[in-house]
Amino acid sequence: MRSVVLGVSAGIAVYKACELLRLFTESGHDVRVVPTRDALRFVGEPTWAALSGNPVTTEVWDSVHEVPHVRIGQHADLVVVAPATADVLARAAHGLANDLLTNTLLTARCPVVFAPAMHTEMWEHPATRANVATLRERGALVIDPAVGRLTGADSGPGRLPDPAEIFEICRRVLAGRAADLAGRHVVISAGGTREAIDPVRFIGNRSSGLQGYALARTALARGAEVTLVSANVALPDPAGAKVVRVEAATELREAVLSAAGHADVVVMAAAVADFRPSRQSGTKIKKSAAEPDPIHLVKNPDVLAELGEIRREGRAPSPRVIVGFAAETDDVLANGRAKLERKGCDLLVVNQVGENLAFGTPDNAAVVLVAGGDPVEIPRGPKEDLADVVWDLVATRLA
Repeated sequence: MRSVVLGVSAGIAVYKACELLRLFTESGHDVRVVPTRDALRFVGEPTWAALSGNPVTTEVWDSVHEVPHVRIGQHADLVVVAPATADVLARAAHGLANDLLTNTLLTARCPVVFAPAMHTEMWEHPATRANVATLRERGALVIDPAVGRLTGADSGPGRLPDPAEIFEICRRVLAGRAADLAGRHVVISAGGTREAIDPVRFIGNRSSGLQGYALARTALARGAEVTLVSANVALPDPAGAKVVRVEAATELREAVLSAAGHADVVVMAAAVADFRPSRQSGTKIKKSAAEPDPIHLVKNPDVLAELGEIRREGRAPSPRVIVGFAAETDDVLANGRAKLERKGCDLLVVNQVGENLAFGTPDNAAVVLVAGGDPVEIPRGPKEDLADVVWDLVATRLA
């Protein structure tokens, strides 16, 4: 049983931490909740004690014989603070220890995760940005807040990410992966593009975005800054990722190339349509007795090949590592090797697709073709495990 400390600071999003606590306890973790004094003004001590099954206190003076201000942090396998207010981030960054939570943060020698939640102006203030940078430099994982509705009518960056997404990040951290992507900016495309025929119909594919989102979650858990270009995906945003939503291949190209100039790594996991209709009807095409006009197709831009070409020619700032995905139905490795050479990427993840294979499933199997190296076979398993193997290979190349 892993020991988790859930630190809770005083923000309106405190009520969401109850769901995060439940996710930890239902998955078999022993959770000790350590709130700040003011956090109990939002959700009281009986709630935390009942949900965790452990005593709850804010003070270093309670149960002094057990030395809680030292023991709790020393014995933890993970400390996660959710929500983490601007005040707690500031006190943690400056090493203050004026309550049980900040004492626990100073004595913890395990991974520490902060999930900030505050108003946009507070998150964007130079003092908060400096405190976040300090904590990250010391090895803490500070998840960027989500963008959305805040207290009252306000909206913007500062919303606490979905508790299930925070839990997924913490679960990966507890799995023991190193923060080997800390300070790296990665761009990931996910999902499947849609090419409009008319306002109702489109040409698309079966990609669900699950593999791309798994890549985003695992990269976040390993400390990366993540920009996720999401094409028609019905999944919750990974906690801490900047999500750019697109529909068509041309939109995806624009978003990826815009972000790639500032990225260390680009992973093209999206299923991008190879073709699009040359002409889109402005109104719904009606069914009639006559045969419909044929749909003339034109090629879409090859974003992966373009990234490789930009890097090869040095025409603009470009990522150090480019990763492609190839979905094949037959001659999987032969087609993959040809694509690796043609696209100019460093790694190409080749997987077979078909009924109950890859698209829309929680698991995946693949072979990673490595430019200038031996292929790496990944047996069927959760898509997060495949993502971690990809990041292992990327981290090696970055190093």
